[in-house]
Amino acid sequence: MKQEVNPSETRRKEAFNLWMKSPMPMVTLTKTLNVSPLCRMSRRYKLKFNMLLCWCIGKAAKGIEEFYTLPEHGKLFTYDQLAINVIVNNKEEGISSCDIPYTDDLQQFKSNYEKLTQSARSSCQSSFIEDAMVIGTSAMVATELDCIVNQYTEQFCNPMVMWGRYRKGWLRTALPISFQFHHVQMDGGHAAQFLDELQKKMNAL
Repeated sequence: MKQEVNPSETRRKEAFNLWMKSPMPMVTLTKTLNVSPLCRMSRRYKLKFNMLLCWCIGKAAKGIEEFYTLPEHGKLFTYDQLAINVIVNNKEEGISSCDIPYTDDLQQFKSNYEKLTQSARSSCQSSFIEDAMVIGTSAMVATELDCIVNQYTEQFCNPMVMWGRYRKGWLRTALPISFQFHHVQMDGGHAAQFLDELQKKMNAL
């Protein structure tokens, strides 16, 4: 459920006053993560790497309160559920996107991921979940990337996790990840906590 709230009655009161009217309120943090556990699980159980990473993103964000609040058009909204947005290459050689509802159940998330991404790919239509706080993702796996800084637009203030191709090494497989967020939604400390939690969730696999 999506609900408008009074910013002065939330933990984000000061941030809202400071950053809501800023012309560039987006912040980007980058961190190189060890994705060896995801690679092993992907190979062992024949699961898509990007699907597993998206599930871990939702799992890491779930426990951080700030992810359930989002500024939009000068207002502040709270949500009671999360979703992960995925960009897919469609059959017309363009891109479409779909919102995958987050669930702790990996098999259910996998089923939703496969159904919704395949529908977007074949129909060339995007699908959205309006009452969920959506975490955007963008995987540009055609090449290795050190950092990605996304465009900023008032039409999209959602947090965004972006990555390129992972890098295989002797002892581990590494993946630089860029995390962009709106400063009204969270501070740098919350974003750093999310990146640490993301690594912990992958390690726990």
